Amino acid sequence: MMTDRPDGITPSQTVGPFFHYMLTPHAYDVAELFESDLTAGTGLTQTIRIEGRILDADGEPTTDTLVEIWQADASGRYATSEAVLEGNRRPFHGFGRSDTDRQGIFRFTTIRPGRVPGADGKLQAPHIAVNVLGRGLLRHLTTRFYFAGEPANAGDQVLGLVPAARHETLMLKPGADGVWRIDIRLGGEGETVFFGV
Repeated sequence: MMTDRPDGITPSQTVGPFFHYMLTPHAYDVAELFESDLTAGTGLTQTIRIEGRILDADGEPTTDTLVEIWQADASGRYATSEAVLEGNRRPFHGFGRSDTDRQGIFRFTTIRPGRVPGADGKLQAPHIAVNVLGRGLLRHLTTRFYFAGEPANAGDQVLGLVPAARHETLMLKPGADGVWRIDIRLGGEGETVFFGV
């Protein structure tokens, strides 16, 4: 087993050049398994748009990062294998994937989730589970998006574990154009809260 790292190879290079090609294949005209529009084909009309940037510790955009989201539907139910097509409409599956563009921006079209029970049965605030994957990240980073101004945020058990001064790093904020926005900062000042799961 090799114990010394060869000169010139850094941890950020250990993932290799395959990340972008394999996880964000649309840049190479290859069909993706999951889209950034979670509502496509569902017939859902009460959609929201989410936009954000992935920024490194220096505040610079990352252009080779992948964001995955998973969420409940508006009634607080997660997708199950028992969900069936209704006519020609597919069920809301609650999972989406978006890579960042040259400005470090990711985009999703989805619905506002309902409240789901936590491990103790107590309802959590509406939220979206988020994974961030990228070159140089040997393990994905896990966080959540909450909705700014949501009254249920005050009683959310997970959000309650986060120091109040850092809640802002988890809050989607509505813009005048109706788009909910958030920056995910991988380090430095205003670093996003990531959870050890």
